[in-house]
Amino acid sequence: MAKTRPAPYTAHDVARKAAAVAQKVSGLRADIGLAQELAHQAQVREALTRTELTLALNAALKGRAAAQAEARKLAAQAYLDRAKPRPLRTRDKLRRAADRLLLASGRTGQARLIADAGVWRGDDLAAISAYVRRGADPTAAPATLFDQAWHLQTYPEADVSGLAPLTHYLARGAALGHSPHPLIHPDYYAAHNASALQASQVSVLEHFIRDGAARGRNPHPLFDIAHYVARAPDLLADEDPVSHYLRAGWREGLSPHPLFDGAWYRRQMPPEAAEVPPLVHYLTVGWREGLTPHPLFDPAWYLEQNPDVAELGTEPMTHFLIGGAAEGRSPSPWFNAPHYVSARGEALDPGVNPLVDYLQGGAWAVAEARPGFPTAAYLAATPELVEQGMTPLEHWARKAPRA
Repeated sequence: MAKTRPAPYTAHDVARKAAAVAQKVSGLRADIGLAQELAHQAQVREALTRTELTLALNAALKGRAAAQAEARKLAAQAYLDRAKPRPLRTRDKLRRAADRLLLASGRTGQARLIADAGVWRGDDLAAISAYVRRGADPTAAPATLFDQAWHLQTYPEADVSGLAPLTHYLARGAALGHSPHPLIHPDYYAAHNASALQASQVSVLEHFIRDGAARGRNPHPLFDIAHYVARAPDLLADEDPVSHYLRAGWREGLSPHPLFDGAWYRRQMPPEAAEVPPLVHYLTVGWREGLTPHPLFDPAWYLEQNPDVAELGTEPMTHFLIGGAAEGRSPSPWFNAPHYVSARGEALDPGVNPLVDYLQGGAWAVAEARPGFPTAAYLAATPELVEQGMTPLEHWARKAPRA
């Protein structure tokens, strides 16, 4: 039986099918357009949400910085309230003449001179006498802020004086500007306590041990007592913060200054220096070897950028803290001090180091801490830095390659 062929398409059928296809295509285009619009709106909402969250996080970080500043202030005040300054003697002409007589009377007189200064913990005359008998033994460790080995190496005249080094310091070296310990900077301390030192004529060591430490007077540009006591709740009323740091604080990871990161620094120290407090190592050896005390301070770079400082042979961070920052010098390639000072404007308190200000809250108060480095964008891209307790520039500098 023959099959019946379908009727051929007419022009009307083709037109009708074409219209139907066109309608479907138009619908698909409309659907695609709607999907694209919805996607765009979702992206915009996501961007706005992220921006809002970043702004909220930034505001929270500002609040946290303010709370931390208040906590530091309260901790410092609590320390000052419980610390007890001891009266200072006056080393007038009569007292200095008496000291000369003590020196002339031999070891007993030397021991008495040390005891009279009141710098020996416990004022144990027998222990002081035992120390004096050891003379210029570099391994002797007097019970005070006196690093005998370092002092003898730094001031050879103490070695050949015939006196115990601590006696030589108290009787002669202090007047010459000698330092008893790497963590005591005589010129810095004298500049900040000029009237009291002039009135008493005592050594920087005696003033700090008996009076200055209890009043929160910093012994060195790199040892900030207010910063340290906020991290040392177990600090005893009769122990000065520097002695606490040397005895236990460095082992506990306590920071002596906002610009000294002990954990960061210890990772750079050689194994043979494992028992040396990090700040002592930095000030005596580390800076010369290019070890960095903080991710945002590079000693080698600072000296390269400031040949006048290199020529002086001055430890670079001390220079930066005492005057370098005020002169517009930057601490590293990662922190542009003049730019930051300009960005902070009048909100930066006079006399406050710009890098310290940045680390203690200023990071969240500027749009760009350095040119081309937007705070909000970096925070949005690396929110993990919040949990790590870092600022954006510090987080960035930790990942930067170093020579």
